[in-house]
Amino acid sequence: MATIKSPEDMQTPAEVREHCEQFRATFTKLKAEIGKVVVGHGEVVEAVLIAMFCGGNVLLEGVPGLGKTLLVRTLAQTLNLPFSRIQFTPDLMPADVIGTNIVMEDPDTGRRKFEFQRGPIFAQVVLADEINRATPKTQSALLEAMQERSVTVAGNTYKLDKPFLVLATQNPIEQEGTYPLPEAQLDRFIFKIVVGYSQMDDLMTILDRTTGTINPEVSKILDGPAIIKMQDLVRGVIVAPHVQQYVARLVLATHAGTATAAGGAGGPANKYIRCGASPRGAQALLLGAKVKALIDGRFHVSFKDVRAIATMCLRHRLILNFEAEADRVSQDDLVKQIIDLTQTEPAKV
Repeated sequence: MATIKSPEDMQTPAEVREHCEQFRATFTKLKAEIGKVVVGHGEVVEAVLIAMFCGGNVLLEGVPGLGKTLLVRTLAQTLNLPFSRIQFTPDLMPADVIGTNIVMEDPDTGRRKFEFQRGPIFAQVVLADEINRATPKTQSALLEAMQERSVTVAGNTYKLDKPFLVLATQNPIEQEGTYPLPEAQLDRFIFKIVVGYSQMDDLMTILDRTTGTINPEVSKILDGPAIIKMQDLVRGVIVAPHVQQYVARLVLATHAGTATAAGGAGGPANKYIRCGASPRGAQALLLGAKVKALIDGRFHVSFKDVRAIATMCLRHRLILNFEAEADRVSQDDLVKQIIDLTQTEPAKV
């Protein structure tokens, strides 16, 4: 891949167009490489890649057997980065994730000292498999790593290498043996992506690949420095003030009991939402929209980019009340209604 410059180093419109095209070409190549192994789920693969270039973490939800783990493992194979997999189970302890201090003896002096033994979180691509099968205490062990990119043990803080990406899979919380993720942890996932069932053509291809003799292999496309350069390019994408204001109004429209709630006093926000999206929701919307703009060949964000990623940015950040459950209204339904009720231009007073 040709070297991508930081936004401040690009001097001319031609350079901007060239780097947008490089980003788009690399994104397409990476998606195609993953497609050699992962059949279908094109939108899911694209969403995971968008999150990676935003520098965020991803939560993949779906029933067992849909290829969530395969997708994450294949992504790791296309990246020249250290990879680790953590299988979350009810007996998993926080020290099994982040590591712990153990007593080591110096063979020369016989003296004993504590030495930090790093856990599997000290990788750059981390698969947290079936994360909601572990207890909330163990789930919370990921919080600092996901947000601050560091781990603190016994008063000592250890920085994680960049880029750092947590890809967590979970089964629907109605399934046996699962624990709901704490709201604080859900908010640290930039996207929640719902993985659905395969269609007939995709299922036939899956059967051909998994029950035959062909074993597809993928090539490494990107390394750490290249990913960081692309993440820097994403942050340099231009956002017009009225588009940024639209992002803010979308998030504020999720806040029940406020003047900005979608639909007003009798609207869906006040009727069904107990707790709306945090500022992290606005950050996710804006960063995701920037990547959408780049893969569309533009260096500026449009309203269309924001709406395209709104559902996966906000669905896990809305806490619904009992009335929503009684009326069978989902987070996805509410995000769609909020988008429909939020105009691209603020109302005239």
